[in-house]
Order: sequence, then C-alpha cells, then structure tokens
Amino acid sequence: MKIEEAKNKFLEYLEKELNYSQMTKLDYESDLNIYHHFLESYHLDYLKINKKNIIAYLKFLDDLKYSNKTISRNLSALRSFYNYLVEIKILEENIFRRVKNPKLEKKLPNFLNETEVEQVLDSLEENSVNGLKNKCLFELLYSTGIRVSELSNITLNNLDMQDLSIRIMGKGSKERIVYFGARAKDLLEKYLKVRDKLLKKGDIPYLFVNNIGGKLSRQSIEEIMSKIALGSKLNHKFSPHTLRHTFATHLLDEGADLRSVQELLGHENLNTTEIYTHVSNERLRSVYLKCHPNNKR
Repeated sequence: MKIEEAKNKFLEYLEKELNYSQMTKLDYESDLNIYHHFLESYHLDYLKINKKNIIAYLKFLDDLKYSNKTISRNLSALRSFYNYLVEIKILEENIFRRVKNPKLEKKLPNFLNETEVEQVLDSLEENSVNGLKNKCLFELLYSTGIRVSELSNITLNNLDMQDLSIRIMGKGSKERIVYFGARAKDLLEKYLKVRDKLLKKGDIPYLFVNNIGGKLSRQSIEEIMSKIALGSKLNHKFSPHTLRHTFATHLLDEGADLRSVQELLGHENLNTTEIYTHVSNERLRSVYLKCHPNNKR
C-alpha cells in the first residue's frame, strides 16, 4: 500500500471510527504531510523506516526551527499512524513506540511585582457591592493562590474568619486548607455585610454571588479579572492564573520553602512547583546584574 493511500485510510479511521473532530483530523493530516515530504526528500519507504531514519527526521524537524512542543505533537501523530498500520496488519511493529518525545521547554510564568499588585488594588473601588466583590475576588486570588474554579466553589461553610483560612476542594476532589491575611479579612468582612443585596430568592451556599442571585461562575470571574486587567493601566496583561503565579513567586521570594508552597497551591507533583524557583532565581540574577558594582566595569 502506498503511503498516500495509507494516510487517507488512517484519516478516515480517525474520523469515522474514533470520532475525532475535523480540527484534530487536520492537525494529524498536517503532521503526516510533513513526514511524507521528508520521506520523499530522502527517497525513503515509510514501511522500512529504521532508527537512523528517525534520527534524520528529528534533525529535519529541528532544521525547520520547530519547537519541542510541535515536534512532540508530530511524533504523537506518527505513533498513532504506525499503530494503525500494525492494527491493519501492514506492519508487525511500530518503531515510533520506541521514540521518546523531546522535553518540553519550560516557559517561565508571568507574574506581577508587589508594586503592580498594589497599583491594581488601589484602582479598585469599594463604594458599590460589585466593586467591593471584585476587589475581594482579586485579593483572594492573590493572597491564597487558588484556582478560579476553586474560588467559584467556595461556600460560606468553607470560610473560617477566625482562623483566616478556607477549606478548598481542589483537582481530583482533594481537599486542602489555604490561608489569607488581614487585608483579605477586611475586604471579606465588608463584602459579607452587603452580600445579601445580591440575593434574589432566599440564600445560596456559595460565598460569591452574581447579579441575579446565583453562584458566580468560573467564566464570570475570568471576565471580571479581564476587565480589571484592562482598567489597571499596567504595561502588561495579566489573568487570574497570573495571580496564582504571583502568589507562589512572592512566597518563595520571602523565604517560603518549596514543599509548603506546593501544598498551598495543591500541586500533586513537586516538579510542577519548581518552575517558580526559576522565576525567583531569574529575578535575583537580574537584580545582581543591575546592582553589583563589579558587574558595571
């Protein structure tokens, strides 16, 4: 079977048997076309590929300046394609199963410095119920590091104003306790006094309420944060997840240990939290290069 026919049968299989979306199918087709172009350029038979050929292909992709993420996606597509060839008895073994994806580049997370956090907070008014609620949302995201979905799901029973803590139900239904400071407490107390004005019919268990008296959704919180970001007049954009990054970075900058930050963020793997040490180290390097007198000579 020629590669063109095999490719078309595979794409049809993705669509009709696996119910893949048209967009996903197009991604697979694009990756297979790149591979096909490589095979033709080097006069290779797709059914007789060996390890040496795969190394040449990886170099081919690297020469095209593809990122590790794109190369990984391409290899995943080829792995699926060759699995299909094994399944329909064209091949006995999928050689791409032995090929590891390249390590993905770790992108340093964006975060706000302390001055920028204060600038945003100072720009938020407290004269209306919604204004107070929005300021409270921003402060809690920053002071606790919780996810937007976790913030949306906080109930009044989860909140402990004496202990300044919140019981959070995180990913995988894993429960953890997070803490907040004096400013968040002050804002929460003010918000709780006017929260009833947002309710329409009876009470609901959730801490944050929308304008029609229901639970404030994750999407609504993201929209509120987008509006806050636009009105903040900062030189760069930020999202709710930026505040989670900011929380972790500021804790580490002030001497918090990595495992404590891991627990507060609700990360299952310490490796996920370690990215923030790179942010802190990069900041320290920048300070050193800017300030040390010997570096200026």
